Amino acid sequence: MSLASSGSSLPRRTGLFDMLRPGARAAFMTLAVSAVLLLFLAPIIILVVTSLRPGWGVYYIYRGTEFTLANYVEVFQRGVVIEAFFNSFLVATAATVLSLGVTVTSGYMLSRFKGWLPKTWFTSIYVFRTVPYISWVLPLYVVNESLGLYDTFFGILAAHVAVHVCFFSWIMKGFFDGIDPSMEYAAMIDGCTRWGAFRRVALPAAGPAIAALGILSWLWTWNEFLFALILTGNRTPLLTVTMAQFVTELGTEWNLMSAMAVMAMIPAVIITLFAQKYVIQGLRI
Repeated sequence: MSLASSGSSLPRRTGLFDMLRPGARAAFMTLAVSAVLLLFLAPIIILVVTSLRPGWGVYYIYRGTEFTLANYVEVFQRGVVIEAFFNSFLVATAATVLSLGVTVTSGYMLSRFKGWLPKTWFTSIYVFRTVPYISWVLPLYVVNESLGLYDTFFGILAAHVAVHVCFFSWIMKGFFDGIDPSMEYAAMIDGCTRWGAFRRVALPAAGPAIAALGILSWLWTWNEFLFALILTGNRTPLLTVTMAQFVTELGTEWNLMSAMAVMAMIPAVIITLFAQKYVIQGLRI
């Protein structure tokens, strides 16, 4: 007689966590969650505290109670900082819009169409994604310099769009693969063209995924440093490079750098908080 017919079952394994009392389990989970939160929040807390300390008190961050907002005032008084914020916002937004315009249709093509063209395109972006990120910098610098695009918005924008297209087309293919194409076929039977079925059926279904990629694209471009350092100069200052200029031959102005870093976090935090549900929905598709 089998175990299923006799009504018996295999003995359940008990781990160390299961052997604890309910109160001990709650205490353990509280300590574990607190440790993880501390691990992630400690650098941010130190950054905020440092931004509020005077220059002489940075290295005595845990001593004394003198705090000031003068660091933020001094940072804003530097005209290049405001220009860098504007330039970074413009580049991040434009790169996100242009990248999504290409990657959404590219991912749909890779998911729905067969033939030599989709296979060639998929192979090309796959090969480019295997190249280390830092290896892109020198060829992009040579191209920008030869075309007269160095230290221009179009030069830095094209570099970001190229990286996003190679990476996000691959991800969008996976999103569209998870969407049942039967509704698109039904729409085409009813008279829609392939483009109409894509626009009216597939695109709304992939909305959360597109929103998630848009947010990730914007945050990546906003925080990117290497392309901004190599491909831009004094004409198009960007946020991360301007922040690094607080490191001088006389030392590092930690209080001013921290103040600018806190201000740079605010747009990213706002976007993440408002768009968190779209990111989670998009990653679940």
